[in-house]
Amino acid sequence: MRKYFLTGLLILVPLAITLWVLHAIISTMDQSLLLLPPQWRPQELFGFQVLGFGAVLTVLIIFLTGLLAQNFIGNYVVRVWEGLLNRIPIVNSIYSSVKQVSDTLFSSSGNAFRKAVLIEYPRQGSWSIGFLTGVPGGDVVNHLKGDYVSVYVPTTPNPTSGFFLMVPKADAIELNMSVDEALKYIVSMGVVAPEHQPPK
Repeated sequence: MRKYFLTGLLILVPLAITLWVLHAIISTMDQSLLLLPPQWRPQELFGFQVLGFGAVLTVLIIFLTGLLAQNFIGNYVVRVWEGLLNRIPIVNSIYSSVKQVSDTLFSSSGNAFRKAVLIEYPRQGSWSIGFLTGVPGGDVVNHLKGDYVSVYVPTTPNPTSGFFLMVPKADAIELNMSVDEALKYIVSMGVVAPEHQPPK
């Protein structure tokens, strides 16, 4: 009975967590319906709340925004809007920082998180998996001797937080695994290990 119980648990727990996350995302996106006039909301049109209608509306708005930004007029409006935001003192620093990060992460020509590496962190004898994000820049280069690389070390089980490190290039061991495999390895706290690959 214990074996059957654990088997059922291993099947249902990931499914339940997945459904819970999807429900949380869809419910959050449904809040976008508040942007519609009251008479256009599903409660008024159909007499009941339509789960997921806000998610469809959000995806549609994002798609239309990207579509409009690709033409000349839309591109001009985006530039004017960004220029306006850059003139607001506090908003300027927040928006520009977030935009630089998002452009790097989501750009098809970007090189963020392209390689998984193994570094000795947080102390000698302990190893962590990190991701190459580039090379140090700015005034930092003037204070580093030798070749250094920028590495992001995510935390477990939440990889959206982590540590930004600049380590000697020779100390960053490139791993023969994809970024997706490395993320699964980190999120699962080492439980879901990638298949053994021969060294490069």
